[in-house]
Amino acid sequence: MDFNVNSVMLFALVAVIVLVVLGQSVYFLYKALKRAKQIGISKSVIKKTITSSATFTIAPAVSILVGVISLSVSLGIPLPWLRLSVVGSLSYETVAAGATLESMGLSTANQVLDPSVFVTVAFVMTIGIALGLFLVPILTKRIQKGMVKLEKRDKRWMEIFNSAMFLGMISAFLGFVFCDVTNLFRSSEWLALKGISRTSCLIPVFVMLTSAITMIILGLLSKKTKKRWITDYALPISLIIGMASAIPFTAWLA
Repeated sequence: MDFNVNSVMLFALVAVIVLVVLGQSVYFLYKALKRAKQIGISKSVIKKTITSSATFTIAPAVSILVGVISLSVSLGIPLPWLRLSVVGSLSYETVAAGATLESMGLSTANQVLDPSVFVTVAFVMTIGIALGLFLVPILTKRIQKGMVKLEKRDKRWMEIFNSAMFLGMISAFLGFVFCDVTNLFRSSEWLALKGISRTSCLIPVFVMLTSAITMIILGLLSKKTKKRWITDYALPISLIIGMASAIPFTAWLA
């Protein structure tokens, strides 16, 4: 029996897991509604809260859908659907899958046909993000206490510390974008051996710049018009425009 990344068995296994997660969501929603009525929260407030929460959940859901579509080319639908529906991160999963395939001499543009490769990619995508399940309950409380103490001692340093942590996280992904820029200075023989063009390394850089510029424009537009929904949908819009820009950039630079 040939391996298929879109086999019915994989769809069935993923569907069971997703249904369990959805069941948990429905259960906690029921418990929350019950508790809200017990403490006297009016029905209008409850309805408004549910409506606004559901509306603003669509924004990140759009970006997740884009991630599933992009990964489905090489990994099929079930695995990306699982990883981005339960405990996953769009930025992490796409980088992890791409780096794993690249290390095996494969590309995200081609469907995985080897089950051992598929299992390896699934393992890498899962093990990294799963560490948070164990580290959060162990370290979060200690980190929060340290941050509260730092804020009481010096609020300015607390803000600098928060910004440094955020920039550190962003730097890891920036490294993935710029890691191949040195190909601009490689010899023609080396590029021919690898089967790549000299300027193809600039594709992710231009895609990132396009997304960044889109985000800046949307941020300025939201600030000027005072429309909150623009801010909420800025991320998926920037992702979609960035991914769409990859098509002309690839045709131009590849």
